[in-house]
Amino acid sequence: MELPFSQAEEDMLARAVEFARSEVAPNAQKWEDERRQPLETLQAASLAGLAGLEVPEHLGGFGGRFRLKARIAEEIARDCYAFSFSLINHMGLAGKIARDAPEEIAKKYLPEMLAGEAIGCTALTEPAAGSDFAAITTQAKKVDGGWIINGEKAWITNAAHADLMFLYAQTDPASGWRGVAGFLIDAREDGVSRVPPFEIMGGHAIGTGGFVLTDHFVPDIRMMSAPGDGFKAAMAGVNAARTYVATMCCGMTEAAIDLAVSYASERAAFGGHIADLQGLRWRLADAQTEVEAARLLAYRAVLAVENGTEAEIPAAHAKKYAARMADEQLSRCMQMMGAAGLKRAYPLGRQIACARIANYVDGTTEIQNERIARALFNKKK
Repeated sequence: MELPFSQAEEDMLARAVEFARSEVAPNAQKWEDERRQPLETLQAASLAGLAGLEVPEHLGGFGGRFRLKARIAEEIARDCYAFSFSLINHMGLAGKIARDAPEEIAKKYLPEMLAGEAIGCTALTEPAAGSDFAAITTQAKKVDGGWIINGEKAWITNAAHADLMFLYAQTDPASGWRGVAGFLIDAREDGVSRVPPFEIMGGHAIGTGGFVLTDHFVPDIRMMSAPGDGFKAAMAGVNAARTYVATMCCGMTEAAIDLAVSYASERAAFGGHIADLQGLRWRLADAQTEVEAARLLAYRAVLAVENGTEAEIPAAHAKKYAARMADEQLSRCMQMMGAAGLKRAYPLGRQIACARIANYVDGTTEIQNERIARALFNKKK
């Protein structure tokens, strides 16, 4: 299954691939060694036009479809899953501002996002609230001209450097999910402090961290999702995120298979090469079949998200299968290379750590099973 593109989209995808090969691949291990998020590369990607992928042309962007975002995420993840995840989140906020913010707000913030002068993130998760979105306790209290927000956000992609965030807060605890609203927060304003970035195994380029908001004032014009609509926006956003995480798992696993094939073709043993051994060849063939199956599920979810049809279950299937697939097949690729696979010169250790990350972000694998099981049992009612 292929996702057809226009010529302009093909050109943009090629530009993203070239950026990944020239700027991401040579530096990905260094970022992990230095335990840092590469702000300079996020800025370079923005200047290369990638931040504006989902921003309409009249606002300075490319105006691409979701399928292009998913494919770019897949290709960049071949070289660094962590950086791909970071960049996709940055471009995601730019696209959301373009779609949902008043024109005055879009014209104020989009230029600096597209230039990489302001990095974006989405702030949903809290120290005590993850997959249970309705349990968030960050509170927004209505005041004259805007809202006062208090609370803490954790496990936020790009928090190490983010200047702008789409933040979910509870406006009426008694209303449950119906009270959840979404606000555009400028972290450079008073009342927002940054939590030191988390030490994440294999994923420092994601820039994971958090924020504490203390009596932070946000004007009415920066409420981007009204109470009730905020929860719906969160659910729609997480379906999209689960989908591109699935494509990213396919990208990094296929890159590992390619590496294992190349290594096996050159590694001499028993008067030939280890690629001559049928057991090894078949294991790599099985790994490629698993990638193809995961990609089919992922692309089905891509189309559901893009077309605005029910995407929750396709996204859950795709993320669950692809993350599990990456977990298993990346380890097998390392096994195919023997002890050489442990070397820092190869990306397999970092990729295996990122497969673990994929099983947690945007809802754990167990949460995907809950979504799927709920749909199964609801059929019986």
